[in-house]
Amino acid sequence: MANELAIGVIDSGFAPQQGGAVALARRFWLDDGELRDGDPQPDVLGHGSLVLDTLTRQAGPLRLCVAQVFGERWQTSPLQIAAALHWLVEQDVALVNMSLGLRNDRPVLREACALAQTAGILLCASSPAQGEPVYPASYPGVIRITGDARCAPGQWSWLNSPQADFGAHVTAANGVAGSSVGCAALSGLIAGFLREHPGAGREAVLQWLQQGAAFVGREQRGRD
Repeated sequence: MANELAIGVIDSGFAPQQGGAVALARRFWLDDGELRDGDPQPDVLGHGSLVLDTLTRQAGPLRLCVAQVFGERWQTSPLQIAAALHWLVEQDVALVNMSLGLRNDRPVLREACALAQTAGILLCASSPAQGEPVYPASYPGVIRITGDARCAPGQWSWLNSPQADFGAHVTAANGVAGSSVGCAALSGLIAGFLREHPGAGREAVLQWLQQGAAFVGREQRGRD
């Protein structure tokens, strides 16, 4: 089991029926501004459960390490995400999926992302198809992923745009769609590549993604 590919997910947790697929889980929350960590709670929001389902549909069984940073509300902090990243570094994961985005750049999160990448961990984060940049997607070295309606399951696009590096299939099994789903889908595909190519680094992954893209460039809307 020590050599099994480990993938980290930072989100709102997981559903009870997914517990058998989760090797390790930890919750990070703030109590009067103080960081706390402990056992995970049920995924009230359902977002993390959706992300795990989408990711594993693409990659197959994985050693999943889940960091819960959302509770009953759509609210988290750079400190919680940074703490989750530090914990996942300790678990020796190969990749971290972050289907989330914060509007503000904070040193504590920037530094945690840099530390994870120094440890050789691939970071994948969702980015909206348009609008203001979000974090951690906008930090150096993080693979920025959005949804791309052109992509069928198992496909991705090489966008190389100001918003995102890659796009992927945008709709989950339950019909929910968005950049979070696209990020999870592509993370799952990357995890499958890492399983087949143990020790592959970021540059090898990027080369594989660029060469295997079903579409290159942003979707061109019709012009009147």
